[in-house]
Amino acid sequence: MKVKVSRRAHFNAAHRLYRPDWDDKTNEEVFGKCNNPKFHGHNYELIVSVTGSIDPETGFVMDVKILKDLIRSEVEDAFDHRNLNLEVEEFKSLNPTAENIAVVIFNKLRPKIAMDKELEIVLYETPRNFVTYSG
Repeated sequence: MKVKVSRRAHFNAAHRLYRPDWDDKTNEEVFGKCNNPKFHGHNYELIVSVTGSIDPETGFVMDVKILKDLIRSEVEDAFDHRNLNLEVEEFKSLNPTAENIAVVIFNKLRPKIAMDKELEIVLYETPRNFVTYSG
């Protein structure tokens, strides 16, 4: 029997979607308003889910307090109230799209969660736009 345990988190961050190897016209055509040279921000909603067997001793798939602390240290402390392009090392050479942010979050959390557990990241960039990544 497998059970999914989820934790919701929140962070605010600014970013700019663009490719420095493209001209301004191409960046504007592809990324539109998200290409604003002065950046723009989002109130990101994050759901991290861990799926696995229930431990017969604890009754947990994963201790949610541990998951909460991992999300705080690896995601919220690293991304909250930051300019992703300028202040977060992973995005110095990676376009901070919602897709790439979700993969970076997954890669930061995956080594810290037992490999016999499945990990899923759902990242809402807006209430209507979200991505899901499970590696």
